[in-house]
Amino acid sequence: MRVLTNSILFVLVYFFLFSCKSAAVKKSITKQFESPFYNNQFTGLLVYNPKNHDTIYKYNADKYFTPASNTKIFTLFTALQFLPEQLPAFKYEVDNDTITIQGVGNPAFLHPFFNDSTALKLLKPYKKVNLILDNLVDDKFGPGWAWEDYDTYFSPERSSFPMYGNVLTISNQDSLQSTPRLLKNNIQLAESKKRRAYNANAFYYNPKRKDTIEVPMVLNDELITKFWQDLLPNKVEVSKFSGRQLNKIAYNVPADSLYKRMMVVSDNFLAEQILIMASSVLSDTLSSRRIRDTILNNQLKDLKQQPRWVDGSGLSRYNLFTPTSFVQVLTKLYKALPRARLFNLFPVGGASGTLKRYYSGVSEPYIYAKSGTVGNNYSLSGYLITHSGETLIFSFMNNHYKTSSKEVKKQMQLILESLRDNY
Repeated sequence: MRVLTNSILFVLVYFFLFSCKSAAVKKSITKQFESPFYNNQFTGLLVYNPKNHDTIYKYNADKYFTPASNTKIFTLFTALQFLPEQLPAFKYEVDNDTITIQGVGNPAFLHPFFNDSTALKLLKPYKKVNLILDNLVDDKFGPGWAWEDYDTYFSPERSSFPMYGNVLTISNQDSLQSTPRLLKNNIQLAESKKRRAYNANAFYYNPKRKDTIEVPMVLNDELITKFWQDLLPNKVEVSKFSGRQLNKIAYNVPADSLYKRMMVVSDNFLAEQILIMASSVLSDTLSSRRIRDTILNNQLKDLKQQPRWVDGSGLSRYNLFTPTSFVQVLTKLYKALPRARLFNLFPVGGASGTLKRYYSGVSEPYIYAKSGTVGNNYSLSGYLITHSGETLIFSFMNNHYKTSSKEVKKQMQLILESLRDNY
């Protein structure tokens, strides 16, 4: 009886202490939001403790915001639901000395970072290679993407069987170099505002530069055939997708290596291709819309506010998500994955990726979160470790401000540090 009484007393004291902490934190955050800084922008915040199910703070949490790259949290969740630990590289079928291969959206083949060569190793022994490229129903650009970004590194075209990350990599240290090398003669040394012609593979590189740049390529069957013929001379032909199923699957890179790269440096191309790759589990006809609809109607049917979700990366301003939805998905991830693996996939405040210059801890990191930035919009959603050892899940979204993003982050940091120090 005494043991039971002590247990009840402990629970009551525990909840009393957290109730006091929550009240103090709420008062502090409310005071921040009442400052003139937040008068002319739209802000939402939800902070949740998954251990005791305490909603620590809620402000416009059920309203819709433009999420930018916070969208990648949903892409990560989808990939973890559908894709294996070793990613499918492509599907194939062998008929004597002929091999037919079909893309599944995997972006790692000859990518500047991953430099995967699984396809080359498998195809070399065969006399003839049939390459199927037209099984993707998505347009090369996502809905609502800014057209003027066509020459920027963060906006490559989507495709069923990417090569070289679908970008031309140009450097000029000792001499002008390009990958793939076949497009070297398409590079003009010129001081141009743009890095490529609008709809052609004519590239511009400032001769004063010494760094390496990546410029999206304009993709078509002719160009891709030339790349393959350069790799495997007189072997490769592009074939039409007939709908016939290819039963064998080749695998290449560990899934987490791709997910981490997508999240930490906020790689839009990887995010788009990861969604396409996840759709290959449902059908040989690749469709990011199909996989988005599938996950929303099944694993995420319990979301309190269903999002408007149109791409994998968050490049589109058509996307609309609420802080509540992000916290719900982050909570699902927190419950499903080991803590070390989960936190390893996110940028770390003051230490890595897009958060390297922001949200530094005192003696150790306290923020593991995904940022999202498009003009006049900045959001941050993820996990916060308090000094008392609690793990909080939060989504902090800011839209339509006209101040600098740097100032927005500074104000956000005051609130996040208050949570860290006082809860």
